[in-house]
Amino acid sequence: MPLRILHISTRLIQGGSQENTVLSCEGQAELGHEVHLAYGPIYGPEGSYFDRANDFRTRDGRRIGMHELRHLMREVNPIKDIRASREMYRFIKELQPDIVHTHSSKAGVIGRAAAWRVFKKSRKSRRPAVVHTIHGPPFHTYESDFKNMLYVQAEQMAAKNCHLIVSVADAMTEQFRAKGIGRDEQFVTVRSGMETEHFLNPKPTETREAMRAELGFGDDDFVIGTVARLAEHKGHDDILDGIGIELANNPNWKLLWVGDGWWSERLLGRVAEMGLSDQVITTGLVPQHRVGAMMRAMDVLLHPSYREGLPRTVPQALLCGVPVCATDTDGTPEACIDPDVDAAHSTGRIFMVGDTAGLRDAVVWMHEHPEERRAMAARGRAMCAQMFSTDAMVQGLESVYARAIELAESR
Repeated sequence: MPLRILHISTRLIQGGSQENTVLSCEGQAELGHEVHLAYGPIYGPEGSYFDRANDFRTRDGRRIGMHELRHLMREVNPIKDIRASREMYRFIKELQPDIVHTHSSKAGVIGRAAAWRVFKKSRKSRRPAVVHTIHGPPFHTYESDFKNMLYVQAEQMAAKNCHLIVSVADAMTEQFRAKGIGRDEQFVTVRSGMETEHFLNPKPTETREAMRAELGFGDDDFVIGTVARLAEHKGHDDILDGIGIELANNPNWKLLWVGDGWWSERLLGRVAEMGLSDQVITTGLVPQHRVGAMMRAMDVLLHPSYREGLPRTVPQALLCGVPVCATDTDGTPEACIDPDVDAAHSTGRIFMVGDTAGLRDAVVWMHEHPEERRAMAARGRAMCAQMFSTDAMVQGLESVYARAIELAESR
């Protein structure tokens, strides 16, 4: 039976959470559901998914309903947060969705509270089922104890205002339950889907050979790539600290930084001070359909992020046939499997967050073991083609929604 589904996200910037949300909307619309997407004002150098979502049409011409909530913002602002809550409550009450599905921390807390209020006040026949997806924890070791306490308390309260909680990785469930957030029976893992065909089957102009030529890499260059915002917690400084000397000693080692962000000027200033400007290639913002093309130019994807849910760039690189070196943060080891954990199914090398020596050792190992890294990539490609397809995610959410509606109707 077709449902009226409302997704709520804080912002539609280019990021893993937002891509997951837009792909969910598209897939659900293609299944015949009436899909709406609400979001706060969009700004920043990260780029936006607004045009993609707004321009989307199903095969029979239906659109995703787009709704800007002007008071919803990422930063904590008590006055605007109260206004956002009221705005969201009125909007949900008027739309009367069957499902309210929140994403990201701010939209998740405010959206669940507003949706639950509608749920409690509505007649049983029009009660919305409330679902939240954890794309990454708002609390982490790099935040102050006070802020972490507030985040945990907010998530504990918000968990009482929804029927089910979707985790994009098993690690998310473990971390939230360890903080006393939610109940075991509320959690279900649905891995974040992506357009796997786009990564598995390149256009003739986007093969490894074509992209290395386009970017100016030679056959002997060892290309270490990063796909991430040039921003806090993404680990670009650790890359320079960890392999700066290796880059200086090996002119054929190159860094390919795909992305842009608030830290761009400072990071490129560091690169210049280290005398590495000729070895660091930056692309700036890249359209989503070109990310796979950029990845194919790499010999290894380096993802030294300090916090994630399950970083989409890791399975995306593996789908492109590129092995991964990454931090052990959150759900990353569920896709980047270290040989010390499972040699038969290894897909990359894992090092500890902030461990620049471990980062260096992982990259050097990849350089010195070309056959092993190609075998890792092949295993990862086969694994991720099954685990991270958009169809699998959309079908998983169908099951989640059916269960959430049963829970809503039983109350």
